[in-house]
Amino acid sequence: MYSDKVLDHFHHPRNVGEIENATSAVEVTNPVCGDVIGLWALVQDGRVAEAKFKVAGCVPAVACGSWLTEWMRGKLLAELAELTADQIEAALDGLPSASHHASALAADALRHLLEKLL
Repeated sequence: MYSDKVLDHFHHPRNVGEIENATSAVEVTNPVCGDVIGLWALVQDGRVAEAKFKVAGCVPAVACGSWLTEWMRGKLLAELAELTADQIEAALDGLPSASHHASALAADALRHLLEKLL
């Protein structure tokens, strides 16, 4: 049902937690399924130095949050704005059709985080 990458990020999530002195932090809820993601970023010299997340939600939501924070590290803010939900899904080798909301939630969290940064 889930790809090996999704299961790896779910069973071994990276960057879980909060950043105390984050440059930006957001919490986004999917109104349809109720999943919630919190996303924190520390930006130094225009790049993401550290990113962390917390998710209350399904297996794919955790996987998407974990993948997202790994991907964000070292990226310029302009690079972050280019990421789409479809790219998140592709990087995780796909999601079941009923789980597309998870990549959309992660992409929305990133968009809201960037709105606070710019």
